[in-house]
Amino acid sequence: MSVMVLGTTSHAGKSTVVTALCRVLSDRGISVAPFKSQNMSLNSYVTDDGREIGIAQAIQARAARVRPTAEMNPILLKPKGDSVSQVVLLGRPFKDIPAREYYLETDYLLSIALEAVQKLKTEYHHLVVEGAGGAAEINLYSRDIANVLLARALRYPIILVADIERGGVFAQVYGTISLLPPDIVPLVRGVIINKFRGDPAIFEPGRRMLEEITGVPVLGILPHASIAIPSEDSLSLGDKRSVFHPVRVGIIRLPHISNFTDFECLERRVAVEYVPLGSSLEGFDCLIIPGTKNTVDDLSQLFASGTAEEIRGAASRGVPVIGICGGYQMLGREVIDSGVESRAGIHPGLSLLDVVTRFESYEKKTEQVTRNARHIGPILTQIGTVCGYEIHMGVTIRGQEQEAFEGEGAVSRDGLIIGTYLHGLFSNPSAVDALCRYLHEKKGLCYVPETPCHDPYDELASLFCRSVNLDMILPFFD
Repeated sequence: MSVMVLGTTSHAGKSTVVTALCRVLSDRGISVAPFKSQNMSLNSYVTDDGREIGIAQAIQARAARVRPTAEMNPILLKPKGDSVSQVVLLGRPFKDIPAREYYLETDYLLSIALEAVQKLKTEYHHLVVEGAGGAAEINLYSRDIANVLLARALRYPIILVADIERGGVFAQVYGTISLLPPDIVPLVRGVIINKFRGDPAIFEPGRRMLEEITGVPVLGILPHASIAIPSEDSLSLGDKRSVFHPVRVGIIRLPHISNFTDFECLERRVAVEYVPLGSSLEGFDCLIIPGTKNTVDDLSQLFASGTAEEIRGAASRGVPVIGICGGYQMLGREVIDSGVESRAGIHPGLSLLDVVTRFESYEKKTEQVTRNARHIGPILTQIGTVCGYEIHMGVTIRGQEQEAFEGEGAVSRDGLIIGTYLHGLFSNPSAVDALCRYLHEKKGLCYVPETPCHDPYDELASLFCRSVNLDMILPFFD
């Protein structure tokens, strides 16, 4: 048997519960894999065979101690704006499609998802299946391949996750169960209350009342916790709070920002702020232009908001500027789009690096890579060998600049303007230490590298085991 984890709302904590369950089951020697039929996220990951999936399923696979595969997230939607998303099917770009046309593909996409389930079941005995958004979107029931239609096809026991932090948890749970189709309601076998602050004993009367009005047991109450596990999607950006630190790194919050999980290790070492377009960039010790799903449109917004000139001004003052993927493309002289990525034309870049990017094909490069940083400037020289992955359309041609990494990227002569396609660069401790050490020393501060900490997946599993009645969950996996 397997289990399905649905939410009362988006961002209720489904991914966290699935991640915790994957590690708990793996610890018990149970063969398990994560699965999410349809994921909408600009935070993605590249599998060993060069397929693109949502980063949440890669995280969950890591928790389960298995290799991420495209079948774990067969349908990935990457929003591009104007209700258009790129559909990534089994790890490969399928097509760009408006929302109204996407739903015409329901039967086909559901069949793809169910085939992926069967393939995973042949390799793993059990699945932990994650739904998407809120489970009781009654206007979507006829085309909800992530929740109702999938639940109807699989008939797995359902655990419903509710977010108490945002209030209205009783209405969330009761309303969701009441609105689910009659054939789905009996599958709901338990509720988990997530993000609880304070003493759970205070909620005990509410727990009993919730069980009484729904007829469904509350399996546990998960406390609010900060555990170093990568975020799933852009909703998580609203939860980020910069800590006070004398070293400040500003990350430009592009309208179509993607893979901001690239910088979550930095967030533990310095003050990282996601800076809206149009804001002053004075006072930052380093600027990072992150990845984006739409380089051309975000580059246009960069100029229209005045942020482009703010970045150029900071660079002229000797502030390091680092561009990752789409951010790297923006650092160049121009971006030439034949209409593949966005608007056809020649779009001026920041001209901080002598590179030109061309979008001439719908083909996307997706691969895991290991690269050596070039010995140029004070930052790259200290990085050494790093691992990461590339996910991008377009080809970037260097002019007079030198490579930032062997075979890829570009760097200015002083080593302070760096462009690279390498997602996950700052998941490497050597890259984090190299940048942070330089920024500290520039301000006359001592930098102490981070000491290895406990495995965050073990930490999450321990919290889950303390907070949830496993005796009521483990029978689902008999």
